[in-house]
Amino acid sequence: MANVNSDGLQEEPVAPSAHESSSSTTQPAEKTGRTDEEAPKPDNPGSDGNHEDGNHEKKGPAGGFDATPVPKLEPGYTVKFTFHGAKNLPPADLNTLSSDPYLVANLESDIPSRHKEDPDLRWRTPTQRRSLHPEWNSDWIVANVPPKGIRLRCTIYDEDPGNHDDRVGDLHIDIKQLSEDWEGIKEQPYDIRKRKGSKRAYLLRGCMGLFSRSIRASGGQTIISVQVLERSPPEHAGRMYTVGPCVWSQHFSPMIGRLAGTKEAKEDSNGNTEKKTESYNFQANQVQLAGPVPEEMYHRYVEFKPVIAGMFTAKSLRGRILNRALHHQHYRIYNYDRSTIYGLFPKPSKTMTLQFLDLVHFDRGGRIFTYVLSLDGQWRFTETGKEFGIDLLSKHTMHSNVSIYVAFSGEFFIRRLKDPWKDPEHQETHPPVEIDGGPPNQESPKDPAHYQLIIDNDSGTYRPNADLLPQLKKFFNRNLPGLKITTLDCNKDKEKMEKYKKEQSERRKAEGKNVAILQGDAGSISSSDEEDLDALAGQPKERGKIGKVAHGVAEPKEKVMEWAGGTKRREKREEEDDQGAARGEGGVDEGGPNPAS
Repeated sequence: MANVNSDGLQEEPVAPSAHESSSSTTQPAEKTGRTDEEAPKPDNPGSDGNHEDGNHEKKGPAGGFDATPVPKLEPGYTVKFTFHGAKNLPPADLNTLSSDPYLVANLESDIPSRHKEDPDLRWRTPTQRRSLHPEWNSDWIVANVPPKGIRLRCTIYDEDPGNHDDRVGDLHIDIKQLSEDWEGIKEQPYDIRKRKGSKRAYLLRGCMGLFSRSIRASGGQTIISVQVLERSPPEHAGRMYTVGPCVWSQHFSPMIGRLAGTKEAKEDSNGNTEKKTESYNFQANQVQLAGPVPEEMYHRYVEFKPVIAGMFTAKSLRGRILNRALHHQHYRIYNYDRSTIYGLFPKPSKTMTLQFLDLVHFDRGGRIFTYVLSLDGQWRFTETGKEFGIDLLSKHTMHSNVSIYVAFSGEFFIRRLKDPWKDPEHQETHPPVEIDGGPPNQESPKDPAHYQLIIDNDSGTYRPNADLLPQLKKFFNRNLPGLKITTLDCNKDKEKMEKYKKEQSERRKAEGKNVAILQGDAGSISSSDEEDLDALAGQPKERGKIGKVAHGVAEPKEKVMEWAGGTKRREKREEEDDQGAARGEGGVDEGGPNPAS
């Protein structure tokens, strides 16, 4: 009989254990461009390699822990990239005659990756609201940048929460040689290539230029600095990674009303309850942790069903539909808009730990969170539980944005300790016990020493190796100082894990409201739709969760292609542009800087 994993997907029966999981490794693929699909497949994490009769080898689904090593190379340099801002951008918003620009940077190098699916390092600046001359002043510090053969690709977008973000333009900077004596690039302006940008935005600027001399018709520019800081530590050579700063963002989504049919009471200014629909601020969180992520923490999605491979690789029709649907879910849940909150810390500190505890509401409400840790240390998490249904497929797949490889994934929750100086395993905690000095009746203590983070590897999508939980604990101890970290193996510690999560759920029922939230097509509701939600109050729910999923699968052209169709042309233009960049078209060589004229 098939099992249902932690992500709500059916899979073949597997019973992995902590001491057996290390044997379920994908063998290293040769560094000749062969992908892991062509490499030898791993053994079943939960088997000893034999059938019950002990005479035949038993194969399990491909994926899970991958033992491919990081290439051993000479250490590179720690480099700081600064994105100061831009000027003379086109207005992408007809209503305000302005833009909400942000910059996305991708760093490419000649360092061989473990597998071709491994993504390039990526950085996003905050959004500058209503500006044609944004000032981001965003630093990005990367370690082990190789001494030659690197390219910085920058793309500027106009943020548009109600639609897909418009591409304003891009630029490429090729740096031929780095050294500790390199003079660097100091606040150099680079022309933004508008050939692949939004034609509507540039047409609008041209029309505005007819009526205002202050509007320039020429292309915009981006101001960038690049500085070599030092030699990177030799023990982590062979891969680039983000050192800092530790940026965080909190994203809010309504996710109720039309789909969930959920109504919450809302008090007016006089304290009276209004019977109207209210946007529930479903929170999605991202925290860039200080690298490097331990190189052993390297896990591939598990192919426990044929459709799974197609979903991640988008090679079949059904796979492309599911892949695009999950990208759509990720985009909507981690959507940037005017309600998004940003912050950063230069490096891990107790203040950063307090910010994390604030993101998860300390120990209030018995919350449980689903998380994914990317290969470059970006930690994404949202609240989970029976009250938070997930349409379509895996919640870990959605959090990872359908990434083929991640570092780790699972669930976690927070508990408050009765005595911050005693062993967490030998004292009362909240939940399940009500302890003085905090929720539910008092404010949470603002000292990380009072809290325990319990984190596990409960993820059927990637099945992280339990033998690496000590590495995970060490990584989080370094990034969240002052917080007590406890790890649980979802198989070896199954009974304890289920007990803890049941206690969390009971505390949630006792302290919080049971609100049903669906992470599905509700993403089409933006944060500016409260009036629409209010208007929907009293309308009957059209479909239940299962019915809606079935409807979406039964009518993929109607339900999914409306997401895909509007972006195909833009994605095709971007792909063509990226291919042109790979051929060396339009880049700026930096042997010495070649700034914009």
